[in-house]
Amino acid sequence: MISVEQAEKLVLAEAANYGTETVSFDKAVGRVLAEPIKADRDLPPFNRVMMDGIAINYSAIEQGIESFKIKATQAAGDEPVEIENLHECIEIMTGAAMPANVDTIIPYESIAITDGNARIIKTGNKKGQSLHLKGADKKAGEVIIPAGRVITQSLINTIASVGRSVLLVKCLPKVVIISSGDELVDIDQQPSSVQIRKSNSYTLQAVLRQHHIEADLLHIPDDPQITHLELTSSLENYDVILMTGGISMGKFDYIPQVLAELQVKTIFHKVSQRPGKPFWFGKHEGGTLVFAFPGNPVATFMCMHRYFLPWLRVSEGLTQKAPIFAVLDRDFKFKPALTYFLQVRLQFSNEGKLLATPIEGNGSGDFANLADTDAFLELPEERDSFGKGEAFKAWLFESQI
Repeated sequence: MISVEQAEKLVLAEAANYGTETVSFDKAVGRVLAEPIKADRDLPPFNRVMMDGIAINYSAIEQGIESFKIKATQAAGDEPVEIENLHECIEIMTGAAMPANVDTIIPYESIAITDGNARIIKTGNKKGQSLHLKGADKKAGEVIIPAGRVITQSLINTIASVGRSVLLVKCLPKVVIISSGDELVDIDQQPSSVQIRKSNSYTLQAVLRQHHIEADLLHIPDDPQITHLELTSSLENYDVILMTGGISMGKFDYIPQVLAELQVKTIFHKVSQRPGKPFWFGKHEGGTLVFAFPGNPVATFMCMHRYFLPWLRVSEGLTQKAPIFAVLDRDFKFKPALTYFLQVRLQFSNEGKLLATPIEGNGSGDFANLADTDAFLELPEERDSFGKGEAFKAWLFESQI
């Protein structure tokens, strides 16, 4: 049995590059850029007006001129209109291109307009004010978004502004989720008194969808021949196999034997943790990785967030996320010498501390308890007592923070 830290290291060591593909920019949120995005022209592409008002040549103010004849009105998108002398101005709108022979914007609140003339009524105006100069943000050809960034909603604005309608992004692994056991029935079926409905597979599928992976689902009955056939096919057609249950030493747990027959090497089996101690991880000679999670719902859910998602992040070329720490809001004890992933509910205190409230359930089979929690708090195995006010690493279910 290995430690959580050893398991994490071994899993991340198997991070893989699955290549690149092109996607439409409006479907790229959440994907990882595989190329830098460059400015196709100066940003902004012209001297851009930043406030509604009048455009003048500042030399007029230096010469004591305070009243200007409005030569024209220019909106955003209009061709620039130039003045003919210092006594003229252009009434101009935010976003318009600044005419070449004016250099200062006097906002509406600093002027009074009467009969086609604008008079400055507030002093303190400065040369070049309210202008966003051409190329001030980026010059044509400069990188504005480096490769290796996650495409967020805020980046779409930038991407669209430089005309990138198609993007090169990192490919995601092809994943199949496999459940096993005759005790499981489909969600729309009525289970007998000794059966249960499938749930882990749908949970893992939902987690993967949040990360833009559409995983296939497969169920294997307790039959060695079918197990061999289905695993052979999955190893040939998928980059990753996620399994829930069927990896113990029970009489009808055929999966470990079949995986060995199919040349899937065991990297580790059993981690010093609760829940999820029986977690099995291996690799096929063809490169397919197998994450075999324990069948208990809480254990499956925890292992997915603690091991698979960090592996996925590194496989996409991203650095490991800095850990988030939360503070226990009450004392807690856990006796076994195992790393304990405590289910907690998170909230911020008035002082800005992230507080973790333990929500104890009835073990790793208590999936209903997950509905009341939003994170696991990772409590180290070398201790059995954890005090109020102490901070520990938190694994969030969603991206609330």
